[in-house]
Amino acid sequence: MKFIFPQNYNFKNKLFGILDYSSLILNIIWDAIIFILINLFFKNLNVKIFVFILFCFPIFLFSIIGFNHENIVYILVYIIHYIKSPKLYLYSKQ
Repeated sequence: MKFIFPQNYNFKNKLFGILDYSSLILNIIWDAIIFILINLFFKNLNVKIFVFILFCFPIFLFSIIGFNHENIVYILVYIIHYIKSPKLYLYSKQ
């Protein structure tokens, strides 16, 4: 079976066809930081699990679903650029 891809097709490698590898690396780093902090501050296993899910699951969902299927790394870069130089353009119709 031969597949023909158009020249302007943007082929992205994804883990299981769902998650970009850059988002996966970001999630692993974020989860590792949260895991280390949780182990330093909490002793109870139930609290550790609850706090880990509370901080890691929303980031994981945004990585999968995203905003209009945009990569979460790009979204973070856009937010950082906006924070560095916020420009608000207001146009009024006349």
